[in-house]
Amino acid sequence: MPRGLDPIPLVIFLCAYFNIEMSPSESPRFFSEKEVANHSTKNSCWVLTGTRIYDVTGFLRIHPGGEALILSQSGNDIRMEMAGPPHRHSENARRWMEQYYIGELDTDASADEIQMVREGTKTVDEETSPINKCSQVNLDTDLVDWRKPLAWQVGNLGEKYETWVHQPVNQPIRLFGNEFMEASTKTSWYMVPAVWMPLVFYLSWYCYTTLAQETTRLFASTDYSFLVHKYSFPLIFVMGMVTWTFIEYCVHRFVFHMRPPAHNYYLITIHFLLHGQHHKSPYDGSRLVFPPCLASVVIGSFYLLLTKSFPEALGVSLFVGGLFGYVVYDMIHYYLHYGSPQKNSYLYSLKAYHVKHHFENQRAGFGISTTLWDYPFNTLIPEQTFQKTQLTLLSTGGRPSPIPLRPGNQPLQ
Repeated sequence: MPRGLDPIPLVIFLCAYFNIEMSPSESPRFFSEKEVANHSTKNSCWVLTGTRIYDVTGFLRIHPGGEALILSQSGNDIRMEMAGPPHRHSENARRWMEQYYIGELDTDASADEIQMVREGTKTVDEETSPINKCSQVNLDTDLVDWRKPLAWQVGNLGEKYETWVHQPVNQPIRLFGNEFMEASTKTSWYMVPAVWMPLVFYLSWYCYTTLAQETTRLFASTDYSFLVHKYSFPLIFVMGMVTWTFIEYCVHRFVFHMRPPAHNYYLITIHFLLHGQHHKSPYDGSRLVFPPCLASVVIGSFYLLLTKSFPEALGVSLFVGGLFGYVVYDMIHYYLHYGSPQKNSYLYSLKAYHVKHHFENQRAGFGISTTLWDYPFNTLIPEQTFQKTQLTLLSTGGRPSPIPLRPGNQPLQ
């Protein structure tokens, strides 16, 4: 910091911009360029944004672009990579990154000064500099009390709920105080195929053998019907899977992403329990798939609907295809959050698309297992443009504009 320049306004701006709490009891650690460069492996990976140092080792596995992309930039300044191309990181992503902040790059201090900081000895300038009072984000200052169950608090947020729930944190959520109710909201990913795949196999065998009896007929009218042959089972099964992708899209868009009225405590609470908690804590691995006990109610309802609407064997064939589609959906959803797909693969692009939905475009990108239905319903997440961003970087000393731009350089409203 040049002498004679008052750092206080700058520090206050930075702390407010990144939602960083001012703490009088903590000061940043300083590291040399050589030390930063030494942390460039999967076991210890550090990156820079300007002089700020981040230990992103714990983020490698869940990084949407794969761990190799971060490792290739370890020890380097990643501001240009954060701004894109190929991907411009959102303000939510930048806010998320602050939890990995560990200290500052000492570019001009002597070895004695660095050692003095590490031993806890502070110079007068260090002690009085307000930059040293910036600490990590303190979730205790959030709009809700994270030390208590959140289920009964979020309804009181009112008009602030919509903004709050779409600012992701890497913080486990406690929904209920009751241990049984809390446990019922958590499910390991493998429980979904363990519970539902045996049913898929059994019903597939049942449908094929029933259709093989050649007693299932679909009536187009009272006078005309045609035989549903056993060889049509694979086609019906696939039709059930495609039907599921449409149901998946509709539920995600119109139920999970409904906008509860700000004055309605109960609808806000229901929304948070259904899906809001997932957007608030997107990397909570115990809540990425739907609990089988709760899912059985919805699945049973679809079973009754289809078997009452069609001849039994035909209805069950559609149902089992849809059930398999649901299992695939839940597995893909989990993988999109925790997997590391190969670059340029279908799942790689799907993961990047889903991360954009979480961090940038919560009102678009509702397809999970496929983006098929985002096209006809005009909810496809648009491609990003970068020309304006690069100009902004030059004019702001490397810091991306806080206002993301749409194609045509029109600011988001």
